[in-house]
Amino acid sequence: MKVLQVITGLGVGGAEQQLRLLMRRMPVACDVVTLTNPGPVAHGLRADGVSVTHLEMNGNRDLTVLPRLARLIRRGGYDLVHTHLYRACVYGRIAARMAGVRTTVATEHSLGDRYIEGRPLTRGTRALYLRTERLGTATVAVSATVADRLRAWGVPAQRIHVVPNGIDADSFRYDPAARRAARARIGVPEDTFVVGGVGRLVPGKQFDLLVRAVAAVPGAWLLLAGDGPERAALSRLAGRLGAGDRVRLLGECDALPGGALSVPAVLSAMDVFVSASAEESFGLAVVEALASGLPVLHVACPAIDDLPAASAPGALRVEGRADALREALSARRAAGQVRLPPPPVVGHYDIARSASGLLDVYARVSARTLPAGPAAATPQSPAPPGAGPLNSVPRTSPPGSSLPANPVPVDSSSVNPTKK
Repeated sequence: MKVLQVITGLGVGGAEQQLRLLMRRMPVACDVVTLTNPGPVAHGLRADGVSVTHLEMNGNRDLTVLPRLARLIRRGGYDLVHTHLYRACVYGRIAARMAGVRTTVATEHSLGDRYIEGRPLTRGTRALYLRTERLGTATVAVSATVADRLRAWGVPAQRIHVVPNGIDADSFRYDPAARRAARARIGVPEDTFVVGGVGRLVPGKQFDLLVRAVAAVPGAWLLLAGDGPERAALSRLAGRLGAGDRVRLLGECDALPGGALSVPAVLSAMDVFVSASAEESFGLAVVEALASGLPVLHVACPAIDDLPAASAPGALRVEGRADALREALSARRAAGQVRLPPPPVVGHYDIARSASGLLDVYARVSARTLPAGPAAATPQSPAPPGAGPLNSVPRTSPPGSSLPANPVPVDSSSVNPTKK
């Protein structure tokens, strides 16, 4: 089987890093196409030996990407096209059908009730998503919560496959030497109580609540790993609250260890991790923090909420208000600095298990659409007690629909709700 992975961009982000981790573990031939922004993850993929092509898409109205992508798919002789992120899913499904590839899988990485990929959902965004979704063979949801949202939108349940995100837990293992080095580089005194967050600086992440909460805890510092349009506003807010010298916006940090300020190194420098998002599709950063042994405060996190409470004893769910976060942080500081053993939830979301689940999806959809027969799927790792199967949504796909007589119109106002 030969697979083409199509993604909107390859800057630093959860979906992008997840693709790189999966490519390291997929025992099928895969190439990658990015529509825009061949950023740090593109460089990392190439260093891993993966072929990456940049289509140089010039904004939402660049419909020339459709024939260009279709030609690339046709010339590459791909058996399956797998799309990631909203814009790539819209264009990729259409281009795959134009190229004659009838097996198309799309992963829904970041669908919330009100936001998609950090941007507000609109009626046009949803309508275009649904019109192009029916051109695909299957849609992968990264959590049962996302699967529920897709069904509520009208995506047929039999087309939805749940394959949770995964992490390389060993790369996030707590390292006291990395803690000292990261704190020294950032300028954090060794005995300081440090709160942290990781993610794109967009309104949906509600980092403003975290800034307000930390500003109200005397002497506490805040480290935010990530970048985005809210960076300047967050910096101004910290200054107005008199906490400008205690809030450090670190910018984009590599998800993999090796750099001076990689995400694992920054997590080592923290004493507690906070996810203040009101809605999440999975909560990858929370799982990474738990792998680093950090106590976690979270407002919404399907990765934890979809499993039994005993799976993540170091995580505490709190209300999404600055005062509630402040109280929880004060209590956490009073309990003293502590590093916890990685809880069962970390093992449940191992990246090898995610790759196995994705191979299972490929095998199931290919068995129906490819004359060569099913691909060999790697056996799935067992789930922890009470967690349920990896793919908890029925996975029998109906026959694929043919390309409609009238091509799906691409509304430039709806095709890019994302960060790209």
